[in-house]
Amino acid sequence: AALLCGWFLLGCSWGPGPAGVGAAALLTATYVLDDAGGLGRQFDGIGAISGGGATSRLLVNYQEPYRSQILDYLFKPNFGASLHILKVEIGGDGQSTDGTEPSHMHYENDENYFQGYEWWLMKEAKKRNPKIKLIGLPWTFPAWIGKGENWPYDYPDVTAYYIISWILGAKQYHNLDIDYVGIWNERAFNSKYIKLLRYTLDKHGLQHVRIIASDRLWEPISVVLLLDSELHRVVDVIGAHYPGTKTVPNALLTHKKLWSSEDYSTFNDEVGAGCWARILNQNYVNGNMTSTIAWNLVASYYEELPFGRCALMTAQEPWSGHYKVEAPIWITAHTTQFTQPGWSYLQVDGHLEGGGSFVALTDGLGNLTIIIETMTHNHSQCIRPPLPHFSVAPQRATFYLKGSFCMVKTLQVWHSRLGFESGNSSLFHQLHPVKVQKGSFSLDLNVDEVYTLTTLKTGQKCHCPEPPPPQPFPSNYKDDFNIRNPPFSEAPNFADQTGVFEYFINASDPGDHVFTFRQVVVQRPITWASDADQTISIIGNFQWVNISVTCDIYIEKPRDGGVFIAGRVDNGGIYVRRTKGIFFWVFADGTYQVTGDLAGEEILMKGLSGVRDNAWHTLTLNIQGTSASGLLNGYPLWENVTISKPTNGWAAIGTRSFEFAQFDNFHVE
Repeated sequence: AALLCGWFLLGCSWGPGPAGVGAAALLTATYVLDDAGGLGRQFDGIGAISGGGATSRLLVNYQEPYRSQILDYLFKPNFGASLHILKVEIGGDGQSTDGTEPSHMHYENDENYFQGYEWWLMKEAKKRNPKIKLIGLPWTFPAWIGKGENWPYDYPDVTAYYIISWILGAKQYHNLDIDYVGIWNERAFNSKYIKLLRYTLDKHGLQHVRIIASDRLWEPISVVLLLDSELHRVVDVIGAHYPGTKTVPNALLTHKKLWSSEDYSTFNDEVGAGCWARILNQNYVNGNMTSTIAWNLVASYYEELPFGRCALMTAQEPWSGHYKVEAPIWITAHTTQFTQPGWSYLQVDGHLEGGGSFVALTDGLGNLTIIIETMTHNHSQCIRPPLPHFSVAPQRATFYLKGSFCMVKTLQVWHSRLGFESGNSSLFHQLHPVKVQKGSFSLDLNVDEVYTLTTLKTGQKCHCPEPPPPQPFPSNYKDDFNIRNPPFSEAPNFADQTGVFEYFINASDPGDHVFTFRQVVVQRPITWASDADQTISIIGNFQWVNISVTCDIYIEKPRDGGVFIAGRVDNGGIYVRRTKGIFFWVFADGTYQVTGDLAGEEILMKGLSGVRDNAWHTLTLNIQGTSASGLLNGYPLWENVTISKPTNGWAAIGTRSFEFAQFDNFHVE
């Protein structure tokens, strides 16, 4: 009878069996889920990063209803990704991967809590999910923090004051409570500064703000925490980046919360979804990490910049309204829609016998969520670190529910299959509930699948109407910057790559140039990447070949000031220093240059222009095939300059150095 009963259980196993695999060939194993002996670590949530940098740049320019739809897919509970955490860059005016993000304090005596778009994004996230946790982390700092040095720790009181002002400004001007703050992204930490930051937070009544360190590797922060009891007291979370699902013994010995505070960073196709599915489980199973945060939230930057589309979804065409809800959104939903920060992991090994992993979480009130992934090696490689070989096979898993879960009778089932061979993926579909019989259920698992089994009935796969089809950037584009109360500090579609360009009201000009676009960073910031020595903001279509760029320019810096307009600009982001293109420069000393690079080393033509500082002039750059020409105030200044490379690229504006300069009536065709 016992034998018959066993066969009966197997025969009634639940789940779509792997195609062409006989039951006898299936690897079978049992797993026990029991809370009687206590629970595992507390779950802290799944999140994503906006910034590091300028990754949400184009999102703000979307028209409604598309912008709200994108935000719903990211933040709205039981809708799409339903994120628990939003981590944003504390802008520091420096290049932080795909652009610069403006600081709230460009200069020491200047505070403005409406610069940039992260304030807006945090408010939109909170509007959809009031419980979402907010994290701030700097990549770069304005120059005045270092008083001339490229280092933020020489004057730790100044740096602490700067960071605290951002947290206080978030509350005062936007009613945002920041939950966690970091130290300096992927750069050295300083124990004295961290202790001072905690002291300053407490002094300003910000005891609720927790400190994450050091947003780099597990070491040396873990060993330093073990050796320094005061530092151990003030650091709440050890945050590591791209840990490869592994932790280190010292990190465990600290008994601190362990997070993968930046991870993923992988192209958002099916392999990216496989990477994300694997690490969401295995960061806990292998590494005891209770939060995983994706870089980045939404690919809202020009795709040809570094790490194009390395985000949970894609929204890089505000001019058309087109966006794409990529597979990683629905992989995220498998965890986020059926758990909440404050739930606890069950104490289980979490490795499946046939390869893959599972985690189980409970709210302590009788609810249970199990997430299973069977990602194969070649279909789940993240961008970093290298992934050692492993194998995954079709298998049958039987789960026994014990302790407070012995009364569970049915579990809701959500399923995804990443279709690498067929090209047809099935993402986040609800299947028939599974019946729990005599305290157990069985599941046939194929490779490259994700299952969520849960007592919660709140999951939803929501769909907005299809967005408009993709369109290239308009081939004829104008901006006169004539806007009295702009919703954002930056003009649409301009993507700053060094320096910061902002709307400006030119009170001293009663004429046609009251409302202009101004470069405002006048000292090289404390950098994270290799910012250029010139400032530059790009715009348009990277595929553009033959173009005409016209712009009114105003040099503010006497003697050695200068500005440019450019076409066929071929680089940006962390590679901005090596940018090539066709650059038409005019200088305050009355000269001009045409160069083949941003650095100004490859001079194609030079001469006298008569341009002076503190006067408006109109520059025009025409590029046709292998020839370029330039006009000043509508009259030819130079022509027949032969060009070979680059063959295509963006349009751009910028300045010779970190200097004030203004631009108006931009037109590219």
